[in-house]
Amino acid sequence: MIGADTLLTRCLVGTQRFIKVASIVAAGAVSFAPAHAGNINDVQDSFDSVFGTELRAPRGPADDFERRLSSVAEGSQGRIGVAAVDLSTGRTVDVMGSQRFPMASTSKVAIAATFLEGVDKGKWSLSSEYPLMIPVASAPFSSAVAPVRPGAYMPARQLLELMITRSNNYATDALLKVVGGPAAVNAWVRRAGIDDWHIDHDIATLVRDDGAINPAKVADKRDSATPLAMVELLTGIYQGKWLTPESRSVLMGAMSRCVTGRNRIRAGLPSGVSVSHKTGSLNNTSSDIGFIETPDGRAYAVAIYVTGQGSRPAREARIASIARTVYEGYLADAGSYRRTASASR
Repeated sequence: MIGADTLLTRCLVGTQRFIKVASIVAAGAVSFAPAHAGNINDVQDSFDSVFGTELRAPRGPADDFERRLSSVAEGSQGRIGVAAVDLSTGRTVDVMGSQRFPMASTSKVAIAATFLEGVDKGKWSLSSEYPLMIPVASAPFSSAVAPVRPGAYMPARQLLELMITRSNNYATDALLKVVGGPAAVNAWVRRAGIDDWHIDHDIATLVRDDGAINPAKVADKRDSATPLAMVELLTGIYQGKWLTPESRSVLMGAMSRCVTGRNRIRAGLPSGVSVSHKTGSLNNTSSDIGFIETPDGRAYAVAIYVTGQGSRPAREARIASIARTVYEGYLADAGSYRRTASASR
């Protein structure tokens, strides 16, 4: 039993630590401008020195599935975040699922959904034509929004296909402009009831100004989401919560035709397993989100964000191994359920 004096001492130490970190964060949060990127690293280092790194590490796994996932998603060479849900049972697993990671192009799923909601409401149509938004050369951070110029006009259906299947940034910014910019997408995500998800820039600006912060060391809230928030978004899309069946089919169909990221989720799975997904890549970060569907009809939503690891091929290999672990873990879950159900008869 802890004595009163010891308990009081611990409380005082904890209060002092809280005040110290609050002061650090307050000072570091004044500006996230690129010129102060070093300060962000200082804030993270100070956080770790006060509280220890355990608050940025995976929590203790509860069963064999989670232990295997925690092992393969070990992030000593950079932060790794994973979340997955079995869309039949609701079983959710995660590793650092509540920590923010840069979405990069995985945000394009929500941009597409925002546009398709507008189609469902009659605001615009998939046959309406809009111009590609092509970046104009400008120095990094020279303006709040990177300059762009209109390019060739294309039907919205083609723009959406390019945005999802080939991660075309010009097509993305075209549809992003139609819906009303990042604020409109954030509003759609909030209406969907999803927290810990936010975009701040169009793609032209995001790409132009990329590299000021190392995502392997710093959890930046801008243009970021938690893996758990992303699988919540994916789950709602799969279940048809926010889009008509026609619009859901357009988005899911495009994700099934995605040609980027051949060495990511898809590479970790056996033949016969279907993958509908969207990749993301920026400085020192690679990601892949989407749906894994088994030949016998089971489906899993998964979001994998990998930073660091030395190189892009190394990050992609980690994504593939994580996807394989998720797939095999849920298969084992299903087998265990069938054996339990048979024994109870």
